[in-house]
Amino acid sequence: MQKNWLNRPYYSIGDYYKETFKDRVYKASVSVADTCPNRLGLKGMQTCTFCDIWGSAAYEDQRNFTLEQQIQNVQEKLTAMGGYKKFVVYFQSYTNSFMGIRTLEAMYEEALKFPNVVGLVIGTRPDCLSPALLQLWKKFSEKTYVSIEFGAQSFYENFLEFEKRGHTAQQTLDAIYKISEIGNIDIGLHMIFGHPGETVEHAIEQAKFINQLPIQNVKLHNLHVLKHTILEKYHEKGLFKPADLDHYTQLVAEFIRHLSPKFPIQRLSALSSRWDELIEPTWTKHKMIVFQHIIEYMQARKMYQGELYQNMPEQNDSNHQQHIRLLPEHFKMPIYDQTEFNAYNAQLKHPAPLQNLE
Repeated sequence: MQKNWLNRPYYSIGDYYKETFKDRVYKASVSVADTCPNRLGLKGMQTCTFCDIWGSAAYEDQRNFTLEQQIQNVQEKLTAMGGYKKFVVYFQSYTNSFMGIRTLEAMYEEALKFPNVVGLVIGTRPDCLSPALLQLWKKFSEKTYVSIEFGAQSFYENFLEFEKRGHTAQQTLDAIYKISEIGNIDIGLHMIFGHPGETVEHAIEQAKFINQLPIQNVKLHNLHVLKHTILEKYHEKGLFKPADLDHYTQLVAEFIRHLSPKFPIQRLSALSSRWDELIEPTWTKHKMIVFQHIIEYMQARKMYQGELYQNMPEQNDSNHQQHIRLLPEHFKMPIYDQTEFNAYNAQLKHPAPLQNLE
């Protein structure tokens, strides 16, 4: 365990920001996008099983404010909190590359007008990249910090099918390499644990695979059931039950033990800020309780990030690069029996509750 991890058994994004910007940096979420390809039904897509009407927005009331007002609100909170003098603006909800290039450029410029904004973090999907968008990100990366966070969710195709993501793990790989080749841009991966049939071995295999990719950070989430989602319907029918806290903790701990110590981790679990919409597991309401449970589990067993990390071929090794651009076959193998889910999906009609808010 590294001395600069402040007694945590992992390398946090806060530590990374402090090393990068020589100061504490607050990641401020804003909500500007209002849809994604799934919700529009493009190419036969359906809404992701876990996604509610807020599209992963942490605080839905942000939608009532302009981008400028949202950033101003954050500044006021930072002043009240004390300790933070800099922040990065995180374009979080829905798909933040699913808009016109001029619109995106104007929003980025608006965010950077604030003197204490030191960078942009953009959440998106791996199948929503265009040459013009890549050039836009390259342009901004030449004058500020830029991080692109992909909702990869999993490298197991079976789990992506369960989530109805509408993209493949191979598309995630392709997107990672496209971004890595255009400039000085950080790449983050959002990973979800707790799928049907998901084991510690699945978590370990994904950590080993991620270690070989040209990314810079990861964020971990537990699959949880919200109202007005397809997952709620699965839960009602007894087809899906979320991982309990002990099992989720084991998945996270083993993932972290095998993850390279050079990758900062943004968070260890999901947080449901809208308690009235959370169905299960209820511990998703309590960020610090879950955080402490995972930390204590790892500390009691003297576990830490990179403990079981095995150094892989260098990323600039051309033979290795060519190999790792293709998804390994074991990520394509079926993991759970889809028969009941497929039968129930055929009965579902999609759906008023899953459409966008007006």
